[in-house]
Amino acid sequence: MAGTIEAPIVVIGATGTIGSAVVRALVTAGQPVVAAAPDRARLEGLRAGLTPGAVTPLVAHIATEADAAALAHRLRELGRPIAGVVVTFPHGRSAEVAADRGRLLDRSTDALADCLQQTVLAQHALARQLIPLLADSGRTAHYLIVGGPGSATPWAGYGHRSVAMAATRMLARVLHGEAQSSGVRVQLLSIDSPVRSERPGEHECPEWPSARGIAERLVHLLDRRGTDEAPDAVIACARSTAARWQAHAAATFGDVPSFLRSLTNTPKKITPQ
Repeated sequence: MAGTIEAPIVVIGATGTIGSAVVRALVTAGQPVVAAAPDRARLEGLRAGLTPGAVTPLVAHIATEADAAALAHRLRELGRPIAGVVVTFPHGRSAEVAADRGRLLDRSTDALADCLQQTVLAQHALARQLIPLLADSGRTAHYLIVGGPGSATPWAGYGHRSVAMAATRMLARVLHGEAQSSGVRVQLLSIDSPVRSERPGEHECPEWPSARGIAERLVHLLDRRGTDEAPDAVIACARSTAARWQAHAAATFGDVPSFLRSLTNTPKKITPQ
């Protein structure tokens, strides 16, 4: 990958579970990164553990179109062409964490509107500001959105997120078609299952994608040399990294019956990405 995308990649939501994994994977590949997130301390912590000078931190909270326009202005002020954008911020998390799970019929319309504002409307605001920025670079560029679970089939207990992510999925399809003439490829990497730990815990399935596996897939999509990736608007997250954990699962459970019994246990709550 070295030498193919020397201009920086902008990672929005850079201090989250997936965002930080994306930043690390890009820096490991020799790619400069502009990391955008709301918390300056977490941004500095992320940068401190990586190659000096590889990460440019930008404090940014994206909730409105004005926020997105301010971010685009600051990116232009850097005076550097942008090779791509990866948007990884949380998807539709309720302001009240305790109320995040529940039936859609029991949730107020205002609560659903808040969820939509955090997801599809914030994504639209970013796309309106950053896709033209990429087009102005005069080079083929990628705009990648990391999609959360529930976009294709409803996620039980998180109906509000399913509605928001289904809308985000359609937004990506529309943007994919509209941005082609400007030389920007818009794609959504669909994560349709929970994200597991690097070493799956007792109630985590080895075939679930890890943050590192998702990051590796995104880095591959950003590599302009790659010719084996589909040009589709929506791409399912690869599960190629699952095989390396099969041996670990066997060692953890000892035998197939014990593994199957573990699947019937009451699972621990897994916070959606």
